[in-house]
Amino acid sequence: VSLRQIISEFLIRCLSQSLLLPQVRRQIRVSLGDRSISGLGEVTECAGYQVAQLYSVAEASKNNTGGGEGIEVLKNEPFTDYPLLGGKYSSGQYTYKIYHLASKVPAFIRILLPKNSLEIHEEAWNAYPYCKTVITNPGYMKDNFVIMIESFHIGDVGNQHNVHELPPDKLKIREVVHIDIANDPVASADYKEDEDPSKFKSQKTGRGPLVGKDWKHNVQPVMTCYKLVTCEFKWFGLQTRIEGFIQKAERRLFTNFHRQVFCWIDRCKDIKVKYGVCELMIEASIASIMNG
Repeated sequence: VSLRQIISEFLIRCLSQSLLLPQVRRQIRVSLGDRSISGLGEVTECAGYQVAQLYSVAEASKNNTGGGEGIEVLKNEPFTDYPLLGGKYSSGQYTYKIYHLASKVPAFIRILLPKNSLEIHEEAWNAYPYCKTVITNPGYMKDNFVIMIESFHIGDVGNQHNVHELPPDKLKIREVVHIDIANDPVASADYKEDEDPSKFKSQKTGRGPLVGKDWKHNVQPVMTCYKLVTCEFKWFGLQTRIEGFIQKAERRLFTNFHRQVFCWIDRCKDIKVKYGVCELMIEASIASIMNG
Protein backbone atom coordinates (compact mmCIF):
# COMPACT_ATOMS: atom_id res chain seq x y z
CA VAL A 1 0.00 0.00 0.00
CA SER A 2 1.26 3.49 -0.85
CA LEU A 3 0.44 6.96 0.44
CA ARG A 4 -1.13 7.69 -2.94
CA GLN A 5 -3.45 4.68 -2.68
CA ILE A 6 -4.49 5.59 0.86
CA ILE A 7 -5.24 9.20 -0.07
CA SER A 8 -7.22 8.22 -3.16
CA GLU A 9 -9.38 5.80 -1.15
CA PHE A 10 -9.75 8.45 1.54
CA LEU A 11 -10.96 11.04 -0.96
CA ILE A 12 -13.42 8.66 -2.58
CA ARG A 13 -15.03 8.12 0.83
CA CYS A 14 -14.97 11.78 1.84
CA LEU A 15 -15.97 13.40 -1.42
CA SER A 16 -18.74 10.97 -2.25
CA GLN A 17 -20.27 11.86 1.13
CA SER A 18 -19.72 15.59 0.60
CA LEU A 19 -21.86 15.50 -2.53
CA LEU A 20 -24.76 14.92 -0.15
CA LEU A 21 -23.63 17.45 2.49
CA PRO A 22 -22.00 20.34 0.60
CA GLN A 23 -23.11 23.17 2.89
CA VAL A 24 -23.12 21.59 6.36
CA ARG A 25 -19.65 21.89 7.88
CA ARG A 26 -18.04 22.02 11.29
CA GLN A 27 -14.43 22.07 12.34
CA ILE A 28 -13.13 18.69 13.47
CA ARG A 29 -9.64 18.36 14.86
CA VAL A 30 -8.12 14.94 15.38
CA SER A 31 -4.74 14.46 17.04
CA LEU A 32 -3.15 11.05 16.53
CA GLY A 33 0.14 11.27 18.36
CA ASP A 34 3.56 9.78 18.91
CA ARG A 35 3.62 6.66 16.76
CA SER A 36 6.54 4.69 18.20
CA ILE A 37 8.01 2.38 15.58
CA SER A 38 10.69 0.52 17.46
CA GLY A 39 13.62 -1.34 16.03
CA LEU A 40 14.28 0.67 12.91
CA GLY A 41 17.75 1.46 14.19
CA GLU A 42 18.60 -2.21 13.76
CA VAL A 43 19.06 -1.23 10.11
CA THR A 44 22.09 0.80 11.26
CA GLU A 45 22.79 4.09 13.07
CA CYS A 46 20.66 7.15 12.23
CA ALA A 47 22.74 8.19 9.22
CA GLY A 48 22.45 4.72 7.74
CA TYR A 49 18.74 4.59 8.43
CA GLN A 50 18.32 7.83 6.48
CA VAL A 51 19.73 6.15 3.38
CA ALA A 52 17.55 3.07 3.92
CA GLN A 53 14.49 5.27 4.37
CA LEU A 54 15.11 7.28 1.20
CA TYR A 55 15.77 4.13 -0.79
CA SER A 56 12.55 2.54 0.46
CA VAL A 57 10.54 5.65 -0.41
CA ALA A 58 11.95 5.62 -3.95
CA GLU A 59 11.39 1.88 -4.37
CA ALA A 60 7.86 1.95 -2.96
CA SER A 61 6.96 4.89 -5.22
CA LYS A 62 8.29 3.05 -8.26
CA ASN A 63 6.37 -0.12 -7.39
CA ASN A 64 3.07 1.58 -6.57
CA THR A 65 2.88 4.35 -9.16
CA GLY A 66 4.28 2.81 -12.31
CA GLY A 67 7.66 4.49 -11.99
CA GLY A 68 6.36 7.83 -10.79
CA GLU A 69 3.25 8.10 -12.95
CA GLY A 70 0.83 10.63 -11.50
CA ILE A 71 3.39 12.35 -9.26
CA GLU A 72 4.50 15.87 -10.20
CA VAL A 73 7.61 17.16 -8.43
CA LEU A 74 7.51 20.96 -8.37
CA LYS A 75 10.46 21.57 -6.04
CA ASN A 76 13.34 19.55 -4.64
CA GLU A 77 15.84 21.94 -3.14
CA PRO A 78 17.79 22.72 0.05
CA PHE A 79 16.13 24.99 2.59
CA THR A 80 17.62 27.19 5.32
CA ASP A 81 16.25 29.44 8.05
CA TYR A 82 12.97 27.52 8.31
CA PRO A 83 12.59 26.73 12.04
CA LEU A 84 11.24 23.28 12.91
CA LEU A 85 10.52 21.77 16.34
CA GLY A 86 10.85 25.07 18.16
CA GLY A 87 13.87 26.14 16.13
CA LYS A 88 16.01 23.09 16.91
CA TYR A 89 16.25 22.31 13.19
CA SER A 90 16.24 24.94 10.46
CA SER A 91 17.92 23.51 7.35
CA GLY A 92 17.63 20.45 5.14
CA GLN A 93 15.86 19.41 1.95
CA TYR A 94 12.45 20.75 0.85
CA THR A 95 10.19 18.95 -1.62
CA TYR A 96 6.84 19.96 -3.06
CA LYS A 97 4.84 17.33 -4.93
CA ILE A 98 1.37 17.05 -6.42
CA TYR A 99 -0.30 13.64 -6.50
CA HIS A 100 -2.72 13.36 -9.44
CA LEU A 101 -5.22 10.74 -8.31
CA ALA A 102 -7.78 10.78 -11.12
CA SER A 103 -6.49 7.49 -12.54
CA LYS A 104 -7.01 5.83 -9.15
CA VAL A 105 -10.75 6.47 -8.80
CA PRO A 106 -13.78 5.11 -10.70
CA ALA A 107 -14.92 7.06 -13.75
CA PHE A 108 -18.30 7.95 -12.25
CA ILE A 109 -16.55 9.59 -9.29
CA ARG A 110 -14.35 11.66 -11.64
CA ILE A 111 -17.44 12.91 -13.47
CA LEU A 112 -19.17 14.02 -10.27
CA LEU A 113 -16.23 15.66 -8.53
CA PRO A 114 -15.17 19.29 -9.01
CA LYS A 115 -11.98 20.21 -10.87
CA ASN A 116 -8.78 19.78 -8.84
CA SER A 117 -10.54 17.75 -6.14
CA LEU A 118 -8.31 14.77 -6.97
CA GLU A 119 -5.04 16.68 -6.70
CA ILE A 120 -3.25 16.23 -3.38
CA HIS A 121 -0.38 18.58 -2.52
CA GLU A 122 2.48 17.39 -0.34
CA GLU A 123 5.14 19.63 1.17
CA ALA A 124 8.00 18.04 3.09
CA TRP A 125 10.90 19.45 5.08
CA ASN A 126 13.59 16.84 5.72
CA ALA A 127 15.92 18.09 8.45
CA TYR A 128 16.90 14.58 9.49
CA PRO A 129 16.59 13.29 12.18
CA TYR A 130 13.48 15.51 12.23
CA CYS A 131 11.09 15.59 9.26
CA LYS A 132 7.77 17.29 8.66
CA THR A 133 5.21 16.53 5.93
CA VAL A 134 2.01 18.50 5.23
CA ILE A 135 -0.71 17.10 2.95
CA THR A 136 -3.52 19.33 1.64
CA ASN A 137 -6.13 19.56 -1.11
CA PRO A 138 -6.11 23.30 -1.93
CA GLY A 139 -8.07 22.91 -5.18
CA TYR A 140 -11.23 21.71 -3.46
CA MET A 141 -11.10 21.28 0.32
CA LYS A 142 -8.80 24.26 0.81
CA ASP A 143 -8.18 24.79 4.56
CA ASN A 144 -10.86 22.25 5.47
CA PHE A 145 -8.44 19.33 5.17
CA VAL A 146 -4.86 19.06 6.45
CA ILE A 147 -2.79 16.06 7.47
CA MET A 148 0.53 16.84 9.14
CA ILE A 149 3.08 14.13 9.90
CA GLU A 150 6.09 14.96 12.07
CA SER A 151 8.80 12.31 12.41
CA PHE A 152 11.64 12.29 14.92
CA HIS A 153 14.26 9.51 14.76
CA ILE A 154 15.94 8.80 18.09
CA GLY A 155 18.29 6.06 19.23
CA ASP A 156 16.13 4.51 21.95
CA VAL A 157 13.51 1.79 22.40
CA GLY A 158 10.49 4.09 22.28
CA ASN A 159 10.33 5.05 25.95
CA GLN A 160 10.29 8.86 25.70
CA HIS A 161 7.07 10.60 26.65
CA ASN A 162 6.99 13.82 24.63
CA VAL A 163 9.72 14.08 22.02
CA HIS A 164 7.57 16.43 19.91
CA GLU A 165 7.32 18.87 22.83
CA LEU A 166 3.54 19.11 22.81
CA PRO A 167 1.93 21.59 25.22
CA PRO A 168 -0.30 20.23 28.03
CA ASP A 169 -3.58 20.80 26.16
CA LYS A 170 -2.44 18.69 23.20
CA LEU A 171 -0.90 16.02 25.40
CA LYS A 172 -4.33 15.48 26.95
CA ILE A 173 -5.88 14.49 23.61
CA ARG A 174 -2.89 12.60 22.25
CA GLU A 175 -3.23 8.87 21.63
CA VAL A 176 -0.08 6.73 21.72
CA VAL A 177 0.18 3.63 19.53
CA HIS A 178 3.27 1.40 19.57
CA ILE A 179 4.08 -0.40 16.33
CA ASP A 180 6.24 -3.52 16.45
CA ILE A 181 7.50 -4.25 12.93
CA ALA A 182 8.33 -7.86 13.81
CA ASN A 183 5.25 -8.97 15.75
CA ASP A 184 2.28 -6.80 14.81
CA PRO A 185 -0.26 -8.55 12.53
CA VAL A 186 -0.22 -7.69 8.83
CA ALA A 187 -3.15 -8.04 6.43
CA SER A 188 -2.87 -11.08 4.18
CA ALA A 189 -3.02 -8.80 1.13
CA ASP A 190 0.07 -6.93 2.37
CA TYR A 191 2.13 -9.86 3.63
CA LYS A 192 5.29 -10.92 1.82
CA GLU A 193 7.61 -13.47 3.37
CA ASP A 194 10.73 -11.66 2.13
CA GLU A 195 9.46 -8.49 3.88
CA ASP A 196 8.90 -10.18 7.24
CA PRO A 197 11.48 -8.97 9.83
CA SER A 198 10.82 -12.05 11.98
CA LYS A 199 12.15 -14.23 9.14
CA PHE A 200 14.56 -11.95 7.26
CA LYS A 201 18.33 -12.45 7.59
CA SER A 202 20.63 -9.85 6.05
CA GLN A 203 23.42 -11.46 4.04
CA LYS A 204 25.54 -8.31 4.09
CA THR A 205 25.17 -7.25 7.72
CA GLY A 206 24.14 -10.42 9.54
CA ARG A 207 21.19 -8.57 11.10
CA GLY A 208 17.89 -10.29 11.71
CA PRO A 209 15.69 -12.08 12.12
CA LEU A 210 13.88 -10.12 14.84
CA VAL A 211 12.53 -12.92 17.02
CA GLY A 212 10.42 -12.84 20.18
CA LYS A 213 8.41 -10.16 21.95
CA ASP A 214 11.50 -8.58 23.54
CA TRP A 215 13.76 -8.50 20.49
CA LYS A 216 14.28 -4.73 20.73
CA HIS A 217 16.01 -5.20 24.10
CA ASN A 218 18.36 -7.83 22.67
CA VAL A 219 19.77 -6.07 19.60
CA GLN A 220 22.06 -3.08 19.06
CA PRO A 221 21.74 -0.46 17.76
CA VAL A 222 18.01 0.22 18.06
CA MET A 223 16.22 3.35 16.89
CA THR A 224 12.64 4.53 17.27
CA CYS A 225 10.81 6.66 14.73
CA TYR A 226 8.38 8.82 16.72
CA LYS A 227 5.58 10.02 14.44
CA LEU A 228 3.10 12.69 15.42
CA VAL A 229 0.12 12.65 13.05
CA THR A 230 -2.39 15.49 13.22
CA CYS A 231 -5.46 15.65 10.99
CA GLU A 232 -7.85 18.56 10.63
CA PHE A 233 -11.09 17.70 8.85
CA LYS A 234 -13.99 20.17 8.70
CA TRP A 235 -17.01 18.29 7.43
CA PHE A 236 -19.93 17.78 9.76
CA GLY A 237 -21.27 14.27 10.10
CA LEU A 238 -18.15 12.40 8.99
CA GLN A 239 -15.98 12.54 12.12
CA THR A 240 -16.28 8.93 13.28
CA ARG A 241 -15.94 7.49 9.80
CA ILE A 242 -12.91 9.60 8.88
CA GLU A 243 -11.17 9.11 12.25
CA GLY A 244 -11.50 5.35 11.94
CA PHE A 245 -10.24 5.28 8.38
CA ILE A 246 -7.23 7.52 9.06
CA GLN A 247 -6.20 5.55 12.15
CA LYS A 248 -6.38 2.25 10.29
CA ALA A 249 -4.73 3.56 7.12
CA GLU A 250 -1.81 5.33 8.78
CA ARG A 251 -0.95 2.35 10.97
CA ARG A 252 -1.04 0.07 7.93
CA LEU A 253 1.17 2.45 5.96
CA PHE A 254 3.74 2.94 8.74
CA THR A 255 3.90 -0.77 9.56
CA ASN A 256 4.31 -2.01 6.00
CA PHE A 257 6.79 0.69 5.03
CA HIS A 258 9.12 0.15 7.97
CA ARG A 259 9.00 -3.62 7.59
CA GLN A 260 10.31 -2.97 4.09
CA VAL A 261 12.98 -0.57 5.36
CA PHE A 262 14.40 -3.32 7.55
CA CYS A 263 14.12 -6.13 5.01
CA TRP A 264 15.65 -4.07 2.19
CA ILE A 265 18.91 -3.53 4.11
CA ASP A 266 20.99 -5.42 1.58
CA ARG A 267 19.65 -3.40 -1.36
CA CYS A 268 20.97 -0.10 -0.03
CA LYS A 269 23.89 -1.27 2.09
CA ASP A 270 26.46 -0.27 -0.55
CA ILE A 271 25.26 3.32 -0.92
CA LYS A 272 28.16 5.29 0.53
CA VAL A 273 27.45 8.79 1.87
CA LYS A 274 28.91 10.94 4.58
CA TYR A 275 26.79 11.99 7.52
CA GLY A 276 25.05 15.28 6.84
CA VAL A 277 25.40 15.10 3.06
CA CYS A 278 22.67 16.84 1.11
CA GLU A 279 19.62 14.61 0.61
CA LEU A 280 19.71 15.43 -3.10
CA MET A 281 23.08 13.64 -3.35
CA ILE A 282 21.68 10.66 -1.46
CA GLU A 283 18.72 10.49 -3.83
CA ALA A 284 21.07 10.67 -6.82
CA SER A 285 23.04 7.72 -5.46
CA ILE A 286 19.84 5.77 -4.91
CA ALA A 287 18.59 6.58 -8.41
CA SER A 288 21.82 5.37 -10.01
CA ILE A 289 21.54 2.03 -8.21
CA MET A 290 17.84 1.64 -9.03
CA ASN A 291 18.49 2.36 -12.70
CA GLY A 292 21.39 -0.09 -12.86
